[in-house]
Amino acid sequence: MISRFRRASVLACVLVPALASAQITPARPSPARAITLQDALALALAQNSTILFARNNTVLDSLNVRLARNAFLPNLSAATQTSQGFGAGSQGQNSHAVSLGVSSGVTLYNGGQNTNALRQARLTLRASGQDLARSRQTVVFVVASDFLALITQQEQLGVQQENLTAQEQELTQLEQFVRAGTRPIGDLYQQQAAVAATRLAMVNARRATEVAKVDLIQELLLDPRLDYGFATPATIGEGTGPTFNLDSLITLALAQRVDIQAQQLRVQAAEREIQIAEGGRLPLVTGSAGYSSAHNSANDGGFLTQLNQRRGGTVGVGVSLPIFDRGAVSVARQRAQVLLENERITLRDQEQSVALEVRRAYLDYQAAGEQLAAANAQQQAAALALQAAQARYRVGLATFVEVTLARASLVQAQSAVVSARSSLVFQQALMSYYTGVLDPNRVSL
Repeated sequence: MISRFRRASVLACVLVPALASAQITPARPSPARAITLQDALALALAQNSTILFARNNTVLDSLNVRLARNAFLPNLSAATQTSQGFGAGSQGQNSHAVSLGVSSGVTLYNGGQNTNALRQARLTLRASGQDLARSRQTVVFVVASDFLALITQQEQLGVQQENLTAQEQELTQLEQFVRAGTRPIGDLYQQQAAVAATRLAMVNARRATEVAKVDLIQELLLDPRLDYGFATPATIGEGTGPTFNLDSLITLALAQRVDIQAQQLRVQAAEREIQIAEGGRLPLVTGSAGYSSAHNSANDGGFLTQLNQRRGGTVGVGVSLPIFDRGAVSVARQRAQVLLENERITLRDQEQSVALEVRRAYLDYQAAGEQLAAANAQQQAAALALQAAQARYRVGLATFVEVTLARASLVQAQSAVVSARSSLVFQQALMSYYTGVLDPNRVSL
């Protein structure tokens, strides 16, 4: 124990000067106004990394669509070649030759590979768009949940503040009773311990509130050096909430979840991959056109004259029929079939996972409603029990221990009401998120 204390003392001697030097950094000004829920959602939708990555993936897939569309267009290229000839012997003559040409080619038919590639790219782009929509829902849900957690911690802090006020009032009364000799000194000591314990609970609740703010700062990518205020509503949703039907919820989720729709589009894109592979067995028909001319200094005529005399063009159509490709098409088709099967398995597992998520959320939502009703009843009973215990204690029919236990039961009941109400709101939001009906532009607590 002594050696451990010495190690801690040495560590403190090393760290305290370093921390003290960090405290001389000038503080930055705090933001002018508090951040509301709608402000936080706007910030998250604008700069959250998950959304930015999803948006970039959508841009990349849109470029793939553009590339597949451009495959239908003809290419155009220009070429030039120059050469210098040297004559042999004394009678040899040096010459200089230049050739110019323009050529173009287009794929007329390749077994539908370019058509299926374009359709596949468009399906993948739509899937990326659905992934982006789900990322927006996820970020909005996380930010709203963090706001709800902050509200819950603030209400828990309020419960402890009310408890501390009541405890201090009780301590003042006990001090008067002890001085008058109507209550034993032990009751005063117990009440002083209760006040100290409540202050400790307030410290922990205040820290939990600040940690909830840190979570919001992390989600919104705000500057950790600044001190932010969050304008949370005074109260959150009241009541028991709407009534749901499990079968209808699962049906709604399977129809509305954009991530399921994205996976369905990927299954369709994988089917196109099979058709692209099968197109390798069909003939390839291409069209070409070219125009060229040349000049040679060894021939008679000027530069422009020779170019005019030697100009010419070609137009052609080529047909290529694959006879033996060393099994490349067969392997590509089998690989595409395996990828399609994997996408279908992923879709099946995803639908099963979504249905189970909704089922769990439904059960948790029902339990949250029952917990809120029980917590309200517990709070009402605990308040009445405390009033009765205080009245009996004033006339000497109850001990101070009974009053302390009754007050602890009331604080516990008040905290349970706060937790149950927040849990009910959270489960209702979770239901919207799991069923896919959460609208990022219309979120409130």
